[in-house]
Amino acid sequence: MPLGLDPDLLDILACPAPDHGTLRPGTPDDPEASALTCTSCDRRYPVTDGIPVLLLSEATGGPATAVQG
Repeated sequence: MPLGLDPDLLDILACPAPDHGTLRPGTPDDPEASALTCTSCDRRYPVTDGIPVLLLSEATGGPATAVQG
């Protein structure tokens, strides 16, 4: 169970950006990182204490035109 997340939850989570996609555990550089990475826009969202922080203002990576909050 990656990042301590329920597999059923991981199946339904999606990136909150308009160009959203499904999320995969880890980052391209570190598959064990405490983060979820969008398969569409490559934004990375932190996972803190087993809770995904799916806020665009907390995301790193992704397109250069990422929404800033």
